[in-house]
Amino acid sequence: MIKFIVISFLLISSDIYSAEQSFKGLVDTRVVSVEYDTQSYLSGNYGKFNFDSDTPFTLAQLGLQYTMKWENNLSFHAVGNIYIDGRNNGIGLTEAFLSYRNLPNQNGWRIKSKIGVFYPKISFENIATAWSTPYTLTSSSLNNWVGEELRHSGFQLTLDKLGKFNKSQHNFSFDISLFQNNDTAGAMLSWHGWTLGNRQTLLNEKLVVQPFAARSTTLATQASYSDPFIELDNRWGTHLTTNWQYDNYLTISGGIYNNNADASIVKSGQYTWDTNFKHVGIKYNINQKIQLISQYMTGNTFMQSPYGDKVVENDFNSGFIMLRFQQNKHQYAIRVEEFEVKDFDSTVGDNNNEYGKGITLSYRYKLNKRSFIHSEFNWLNSSRPARWYLKQDVNLTEQQFQLAFRHYF
Repeated sequence: MIKFIVISFLLISSDIYSAEQSFKGLVDTRVVSVEYDTQSYLSGNYGKFNFDSDTPFTLAQLGLQYTMKWENNLSFHAVGNIYIDGRNNGIGLTEAFLSYRNLPNQNGWRIKSKIGVFYPKISFENIATAWSTPYTLTSSSLNNWVGEELRHSGFQLTLDKLGKFNKSQHNFSFDISLFQNNDTAGAMLSWHGWTLGNRQTLLNEKLVVQPFAARSTTLATQASYSDPFIELDNRWGTHLTTNWQYDNYLTISGGIYNNNADASIVKSGQYTWDTNFKHVGIKYNINQKIQLISQYMTGNTFMQSPYGDKVVENDFNSGFIMLRFQQNKHQYAIRVEEFEVKDFDSTVGDNNNEYGKGITLSYRYKLNKRSFIHSEFNWLNSSRPARWYLKQDVNLTEQQFQLAFRHYF
């Protein structure tokens, strides 16, 4: 899909100098203190944060967002990210797609479309440059998983109904996405559980699989890493979403995701996972200073042997409520969340049960229009029996302090 987008971009950009080009970016540097001697899930351990306990200073994100627009309402978008924290470094693309948006008709109907690699329309948090969140330094567990294992490689068609054309305060949108390259979605959610962080998986990146007893027996075929954006069964998944917005006060969204995978396939150590979930979200501007954001997701994921036996099967759910208060140069945010994974298979040495809850307290000070000082405290308590495989505490309370300088350009 990336090759297709690049070729298409070259074909339509012969008159490149007549197009409008723009760059946006984000530099996010942090001082980090993780108050527990544990290693990150990115390192193949069971720590819930994306930073290790020995990561004092980090380039948490250097994001670059490039857009080229033509007069025919067609545009090209590419987003790249760099992460440097001394251990889990990375550089690469996170999105690349062509989009089209026609002009609304006299009744306010408008059609939009995308083709390429892009994020599913889920997050109410990650709305800023390079899929960053302006509210906190870490995404919720729900949206952190979206950034880790979910990306649409395919097509999206959107139908908008804009209320202002009929003097209405109600806006509606309906989306359908057809995608591939998400056959392993659910693997990391099963094997390390829900996590908190800001790390987006790059399109060229592989994820380290946690060690557990079944990897030397029943699941010995599983590679030591998971490829989150691989295609194994040549099937198309679907994602349907709908959105209602009332003036500038209230937005409610909902969606159904199904990657439609053939869960009996394994190739080169990569299993297909049949993953489906539902998600809802609400964003309510209580007044000019206070905003409420809440999201919830619930679903199921499984993979099976070639004989049809479910080797791994898990239900999962995650939800959060966040209040954001903003006054002059000051922004305060508090987020509470809860998550769970329920293991329904009987595979020995692969216990994926998990329950956790967390609180995030965040403060941001605006230096100028583009620069911010941002501090945050994360508290997370989780119970995960799989930690026993590494002789770690099943019940774990982790705390994290972060002080960041963020500059948007």
